[in-house]
Amino acid sequence: MEKSFRQLLKESLKSGDTEETLDVYFTRPIGLVFALMWIKLGVTPNFVTILSMFLGAGAGYCFYHTELWWNVGGVILLMLANFCDSTDGQMARLTNHSTTLGRILDGVASDVWFFCCYLAIALRLWNQPVPFLDGVNWGIWGFLLCAYAGFYWHARQCQLADYYRQIHLFFLKGEAGSELSSYDQQRRLRDALPPQGHFVERTFLTFYMGWCRRQESVTPAFQHFFSKVKERWPSASDIPADLREAFRQKSLPLMWMTNTLTHNTRAIVLFASCLINRPWLYPLFEITVLAALYYYMRYRHEAICRDSDALVC
Repeated sequence: MEKSFRQLLKESLKSGDTEETLDVYFTRPIGLVFALMWIKLGVTPNFVTILSMFLGAGAGYCFYHTELWWNVGGVILLMLANFCDSTDGQMARLTNHSTTLGRILDGVASDVWFFCCYLAIALRLWNQPVPFLDGVNWGIWGFLLCAYAGFYWHARQCQLADYYRQIHLFFLKGEAGSELSSYDQQRRLRDALPPQGHFVERTFLTFYMGWCRRQESVTPAFQHFFSKVKERWPSASDIPADLREAFRQKSLPLMWMTNTLTHNTRAIVLFASCLINRPWLYPLFEITVLAALYYYMRYRHEAICRDSDALVC
């Protein structure tokens, strides 16, 4: 008996805890329609991820222009890129074909979109006046603003938000339902590759090792707590259900923060700022509002991990 669309949609979601409302009722259903189409055509999730990179780059080109219809086009292209981003993950979960390469490509894809958008904003701002400073154009300051927002803040916000979601999924669904990785784990995978060949896989694993190391470097309390958990219960299935549920309940109120720091909120602010021809509002929002949320989220999660130490006897 074939499964209904509702059943397939439920199976294609990561979890009710970590999904954002806008995604559940808008992005994921549309992504599932595309996923079912791509699966029938025999297209791989990684192809869809690469397609999203081109759509995101096209969105950046549109946001360079000041005309309204160019910016509407940018909104549409970035939404299509996001649908592809949803689609590739849903395809992987429906077909049980999740891979480390796919996870890395997924992260790289969104970086490509937003790099193109930051570059477009910087170029667009070049000859625009700085607010409240008569006769002064943005020039190089627009590039510096976008570089600081993109290379420094965007990367670390998304890295930590993704890490906390994977941690939550680990305690909720175990190893099979989470993509929680560590630097040591990825290093072992890279070192196990034959010395000759495998250049692409080695490169991606090296990149992913750096991603994991940055996540671990800013979460010392979690590293201490998790090392104690893994030492006592090497397999996630062995962790007592009451410990897993206790950590999940503490982590759950932080999930809206992880969602805010990833795509939807920042995309909405990007769309609005470009449509009203005030593109500088987007990087400013990132280095103020989202930066403050990043620090608060990290403080709360580290406190949860310190409190949870006592649960590991």
